[in-house]
Amino acid sequence: MSATPNGATAQPFASHSIRLRLNGQDRQLDVLPWTTLLDLLREHLDLIGSKKGCDHGQCGACTVLRDGKRINACLTLAVMCDGAELTTIEGLASGDALHPMQQAFITRDAFQCGYCTPGQICSAVGLMNEGRACDSAQIQELMSGNLCRCGAYSNIRDAIEDVVLGGEQ
Repeated sequence: MSATPNGATAQPFASHSIRLRLNGQDRQLDVLPWTTLLDLLREHLDLIGSKKGCDHGQCGACTVLRDGKRINACLTLAVMCDGAELTTIEGLASGDALHPMQQAFITRDAFQCGYCTPGQICSAVGLMNEGRACDSAQIQELMSGNLCRCGAYSNIRDAIEDVVLGGEQ
């Protein structure tokens, strides 16, 4: 410990213990208060599927599911997830069986460079959980928070339609 300018003793930052269910497994973790969920996943837990794109919540590359709803992991502090159920792209498949949304992205060739794909898929699963998308225009609007710099939007929308709306449109 060191002295502050007014002579008081400075205390080091304390980590916080959080419990969460991550990709189906219960975890207890100690995190510093400023650690984002994205940094916890990528740098501390080696779950590198979620990508750091803009780091400002504007691109959606870091989208994961918290309690089934889509969130930007770059804007979420890890301590805010205490008690939550989190699903990342790594937790969507069941063993060797891909999640239907993952398979639809492959079938529809809904990616080019692949950088945004994990966030796109997690967002699409969250959209599916919300149950609000009834047509192509709504899917397009509800996915507008996820950017694809390669421009694979039509294939992404088609893949989501296959799963959410039931079959090829």
